[in-house]
Amino acid sequence: MKAIILSAGRGERMQPLTNSTPKPLLEVDSKSLIEHTIEALVNAGIINIVINYAHLGEQFPSKLGDGSRYNATIEYSNEQDGRLETAGGIVKALPLLGEDPFLVVNGDIWTDYPFRELEKAKLNSKILCHLVLVNNPEHNPKGDFSLASGLLSQAEQKKFTYSGIGIYHPSLFTNLKLEPKPLKPILLAAIADQQVSGEVYSGQWFDIGTVERLNALSNHLSR
Repeated sequence: MKAIILSAGRGERMQPLTNSTPKPLLEVDSKSLIEHTIEALVNAGIINIVINYAHLGEQFPSKLGDGSRYNATIEYSNEQDGRLETAGGIVKALPLLGEDPFLVVNGDIWTDYPFRELEKAKLNSKILCHLVLVNNPEHNPKGDFSLASGLLSQAEQKKFTYSGIGIYHPSLFTNLKLEPKPLKPILLAAIADQQVSGEVYSGQWFDIGTVERLNALSNHLSR
């Protein structure tokens, strides 16, 4: 399985830190956020990794190289000519991701989720993606999606937060134009067609959207 780490955001809520460093390259516990994710993927046997970048993107290959130091192979999808948002970035990276289902993980999270578990997700012509949900953090108390009988829905019942981790079939994106496009409308359409499965993970997960959350992760890891 290949993986793409989404790293093209500007990280505006984390300025001034992100004025000189892309958010996934901010360091915590002596290594960058994205390095924590790369090492977790490699430990799960996922060694073919794509990284998309835009803001200060030249820092990614300079810092991470070809991935050999992590026992991985890293390829890059350059969006510096115009940020494509999440779905648009995936569309551009499709030639690097191949024809099989691939893992998508946000570049600004930290988690102990066992990525190897995603190999159990069975995608087919009916189920086009499988998302990992988490209990709602303080910054997203209403959650994103409900889960019933293994399928995601928008029903008005208990909702969970999308963790930024999922496995996707490329057919979900192959008919889309290469243009700026957010991911959520695509997910909502697939959910309405009962094409999205999911699971709830109750382990450790941090969404590093603010300096305060970065500091909270640092304190957590130092303990």
